[in-house]
Amino acid sequence: MPALKKTWREKLLDDKDLPKVLTIEGKLSKRWGEGTCVIPAPREVDEIMKSVPKGRLITTKEIQATIARKHDATMACPMCCGIFGWIAAHAADEAEADGAKRITPYWRTLKTGGELNPKFPGGVVALKDRLEAEGHLVVAKGKKWIVADYESCLVSSGSTGQTHRSGQASSRGKPAKTAGRVR
Repeated sequence: MPALKKTWREKLLDDKDLPKVLTIEGKLSKRWGEGTCVIPAPREVDEIMKSVPKGRLITTKEIQATIARKHDATMACPMCCGIFGWIAAHAADEAEADGAKRITPYWRTLKTGGELNPKFPGGVVALKDRLEAEGHLVVAKGKKWIVADYESCLVSSGSTGQTHRSGQASSRGKPAKTAGRVR
């Protein structure tokens, strides 16, 4: 009999010996520059997503920058942060389907440029409904859906106690070429 497929919540709780901070070298140094890269644990991404209050937003770049700062790394792996955000979103949707009242507000996590993540549960239609219910204006921009004036609602830009700026270049090594770089 085949092994049972893991639930999204089981995937979220499986840290796989993470986080790890690795030196950027080889082919990756051409893309990302010099320094260190942290591969976070899935729960770390979920924790940041959970901390976004109603009416506020966060981007995947800001999640990467927060994780990099936490581990004193030059950057956080953008692919891992994206995958773990996707897992956190599906774990929250799974928990909500099972009757949980307090879930990770994954709809408040946007892609670069304020874009809704079509891979999150329910797709852009469900995300749009949830964001509009919290007072955000969601508009079509070509084939993408974005939150209008999302920058003014970012956790990093306002009154939630976090004072960092997202997307800043690193003072270590070469200038930043990708998301999640910090000073």
